[in-house]
Amino acid sequence: MRLNLTFVVLLGFCWNLIECLVVTATNKSTEPQQEYRPEGPLVMCTFLPNEFLDCEDPVDHKGNKTAKEETGSGCVKFGGSRYEDVEKTKVTCTVLPDIECFGPRKFSRKGVPCIKYSEHYFATTLLYSILLGVLGMDRFCLGQTGTAVGKLLSLGGIGVWWIVDVILLVTNSLQPEDGSNWNPYV
Repeated sequence: MRLNLTFVVLLGFCWNLIECLVVTATNKSTEPQQEYRPEGPLVMCTFLPNEFLDCEDPVDHKGNKTAKEETGSGCVKFGGSRYEDVEKTKVTCTVLPDIECFGPRKFSRKGVPCIKYSEHYFATTLLYSILLGVLGMDRFCLGQTGTAVGKLLSLGGIGVWWIVDVILLVTNSLQPEDGSNWNPYV
């Protein structure tokens, strides 16, 4: 009786071992990857939105056009208020770990805008300009210290400079000094 039980346990163990070896061998096969099915459940990794990707920041070449030409990517200048004015580049993106998609998980994404954001908010700067523009607070907020001191000492150009700066802000002609775009999140 004891021998039969030992034989059954040993047979069950061997059966599971053979089954594991067969499954492992099929999972590690060198068959080519299946082709992409558009009607299938997986989307191409390159089609994923930015929320599912970890992309590198664009490389800042700061006016060095030859460095951009040598590397094939990067930004010579950042910023711009119109779509046509903003330079575009390519960056390397990696799919986040728990996201399932089809294709390579690390790829190059083209058409990324060369935009950087800093602590400059349009609404805050406009309020500074309307309420404290005579004292040059809007220019201090934008990082334009020299013109801010001039505006402070002349009391907003006796009101004229104050009104002109409000108009310049509203028409988007007065931008932050560091070349960054207005931060979209207030």
